Amino acid sequence: MASFGDPTGPRSPTDRKKQISIRGIPQLEDVSAVKKEFNRHLHHTLVKDRHAATKLDYYTAIAHTVRDQLVSRWIRTQQNYYDKDPKRVYYLSMEYYMGRSLSNTMINLGIETECEEALYELGLDLEQLQDEEEDAGLGNGGLGRLAACFVDSMATLGLAAVGYGIRYEYGIFTQLIKEGWQVEAPDDWLKYGNPWEVARPEYAIPVHFYGRAEIDGWKDTQVVMAIPYDYPIPGYGCENVNTMRLWSAKSPNSFDLSYFNHGDYIKAVLDRNLAENISRVLYPNDNSMEGKELRFKQEYFLVSATLQDIIRRYKTLRIGVRTPERISFDQFPDKAAIQLNDTHPALAIPELMYILMDIEKLGWDAAWSICTKTFAYTNHTLLPEALERWPVGMLERLLPRHLQIIYEINARHLKEVESRWPGNVERLRMLSVVEESHEKKINMAHLAIVGSHAINGVAAIHSDILRKTVFKYFYEMMPEKFQNKTNGITPRRWLRLCNPLLSELISDNIGEEWIVDLYELRKLKPFENDSKFLTKLAQVKLENKEAFAMYLSKHHGIEVDPHSMFDTHVKRIHEYKRQLLNALHIITLYNRLKANPDRDVVPRTVFIGGKAAPGYHTAKLIIKLINCIAETVNADPIMKGKLKVVYLENYRVSFAEKIIPATDLSEQISTAGTEASGTGNMKFMANGALTIGTLDGANVEMREEMGKNNIFIFGMTVEEVNKLKASGYNPREYYEKNAELKKAVDQIAAGFFYPKKPELFNSLTDHLLNHDTYCLMADYESYIQCQEQVEQVYKNGRQWSSMALLNIATVGKFSSDRTISQYAKEIWHADPVKMSRKSKKPIPLSPLPTRRKGELKP
Repeated sequence: MASFGDPTGPRSPTDRKKQISIRGIPQLEDVSAVKKEFNRHLHHTLVKDRHAATKLDYYTAIAHTVRDQLVSRWIRTQQNYYDKDPKRVYYLSMEYYMGRSLSNTMINLGIETECEEALYELGLDLEQLQDEEEDAGLGNGGLGRLAACFVDSMATLGLAAVGYGIRYEYGIFTQLIKEGWQVEAPDDWLKYGNPWEVARPEYAIPVHFYGRAEIDGWKDTQVVMAIPYDYPIPGYGCENVNTMRLWSAKSPNSFDLSYFNHGDYIKAVLDRNLAENISRVLYPNDNSMEGKELRFKQEYFLVSATLQDIIRRYKTLRIGVRTPERISFDQFPDKAAIQLNDTHPALAIPELMYILMDIEKLGWDAAWSICTKTFAYTNHTLLPEALERWPVGMLERLLPRHLQIIYEINARHLKEVESRWPGNVERLRMLSVVEESHEKKINMAHLAIVGSHAINGVAAIHSDILRKTVFKYFYEMMPEKFQNKTNGITPRRWLRLCNPLLSELISDNIGEEWIVDLYELRKLKPFENDSKFLTKLAQVKLENKEAFAMYLSKHHGIEVDPHSMFDTHVKRIHEYKRQLLNALHIITLYNRLKANPDRDVVPRTVFIGGKAAPGYHTAKLIIKLINCIAETVNADPIMKGKLKVVYLENYRVSFAEKIIPATDLSEQISTAGTEASGTGNMKFMANGALTIGTLDGANVEMREEMGKNNIFIFGMTVEEVNKLKASGYNPREYYEKNAELKKAVDQIAAGFFYPKKPELFNSLTDHLLNHDTYCLMADYESYIQCQEQVEQVYKNGRQWSSMALLNIATVGKFSSDRTISQYAKEIWHADPVKMSRKSKKPIPLSPLPTRRKGELKP
């Protein structure tokens, strides 16, 4: 008898299941298909019609429409990885500052035009709908934004990679400025759901805490379940779609029955919430993590869930198979490369040792060999207080077995040190993973170095400082481990997406290959003296400035002159980033104009933005001071049309995408030897802003690429800073010698900018005069002179545009594609697994109606 509905005769369940295939899923071929899918999601997914739908509903419908185009590629990519069984890269980061996904996904899939045209025909504005998307603010700044660029590049280059992190319920806080002060509000970015994520509860993993370490194992632990949520990461111009897997903490299904026996149901439920607090909120980066037990739990939660997941995948050779097929761990380092993004995931090292020895029953030597061949560590900071050190007492309570393993790692490591330098107690102390201070602590950077086969800094100068000072003794012991991998940015988001006008100008003249090979921008160099091209470049900048001015007016009620110089200083607020030095320059400009109102100046609008860690009092006081200066300057009629100061509230990725294309002058003014690299400097460079900065971080390499005549460098070098401090730096000497500096500091100290409470900023001026850790006083005069040079060049529009062009043309080195290619070749030893494009690329549509002047692409 024939099977039901099948005239061809009997078929096995396996044969019938083959009909469940991604091959039959239709792809978007044209505008009408986008409209059809959009309508389907609005009605079937959101259960709304046009009468009830809101802008948020329309955004969600187009997001689902776009995501659908990822799904078949995503599944095929994972099938391809299982079929070919390549070496996989696992990127572990506590932060991913992703921003918005809709625009980036459309661009990477090549369907932006179709979606924009479809919505236009439906009477909707894509740009307005994009503004409905919440920023995925799962990072504090550069570290998280770098991780976001890296996962984009890994997908574009075809590496079989997974980015692992935490799905924080609340991301980096929303910053409000009230009466000049920063006020923090929760960033409830998931309040309306997230159309880009896919929950995978079937892959939930238990993570253990507390308990006792005994001879036969880790006993009586408390369990938290890690639930994975997957996000698709599409590569540009290829079929590859990688995965970012973020873990959410969930209490195990079981309740404590003793509470029920006493009738305390509420207590049982509330205790479950304690476990789920682990992924509740992103910790602000305050460079002082010691003693923060929840942060420590977050770090272990990430690495434990991730390593269990990596080992599950290693054992499974085919997609969909649950039973282990690979039993031996001999191949593990050939199939897995794990990159630690700073010290935060360093607990992965003892965790892998725990899994290999206690669960998989390998001996120490075999487990340690696998461990050191698998891990690599990226250092991101030169500030001593930012290198994590966790109290031994806390580890003993939370992870007793792991503390034993760390002690054994250190004992064996110090045995090697002793054999190399017999009797050298100082070297033993400097190289120990365990710090024997008044409170015994574990130095996580030292643990990461000992347990990894490669250690890298993120700019040439940064890596050099690591070798010479911060990790000097480790470099002397194991020089072969140390490398440099200068940071980069993805050109997809930070040029193609955020600056469509400039992208179009570039592509019209040299083609579109630069989007995947940023070195192609070198082809712009011949236009250095082309008046016609430079005029167009200047026009693009002006239109971007007009668009940003319109945005500020509409959304913040702030009016700025787009014909003034846009001088921008946006980054986390920290003393070493020297927003206070910028403030001293503003005061100097103000005082000069007050003394001579007819002074010939270039009109300047100074934008400062960034968030201070909630517990960082000095940084928050600097924000208040800048806002007080802004109020004074902007209220003075003499300043009108000459100087304006704007503090940008709640600076974030989507805000950066607006201001970076509009900026003329980029402030990168950290004290030499404090900024590891920076990536904001690269974004501004790519968008044709000129840089004023010190020889710090990647500024050094930027100058090498563009030439010293195309960047404004001031201040001391690292060597000069060290020499000054060694000789006994006295900041008051600089204060006494420079009348303009003295007047500016005195005005702050006397309450000129805040008469209501004149003594408010005394702690800032006292520190400047008596300590000045970051040498603002010593660099002030050089900074002021350099700003005068900026002004003179800006008056010559042709020269400024030519310099801007050479910045754009030489930014190729600073693509994250180049950075990731170097990681893959020199650290991970992983090859691309690219898939060829199977679907036919849609025929380009007729161009959209020209965007009105001043309209901004979010």
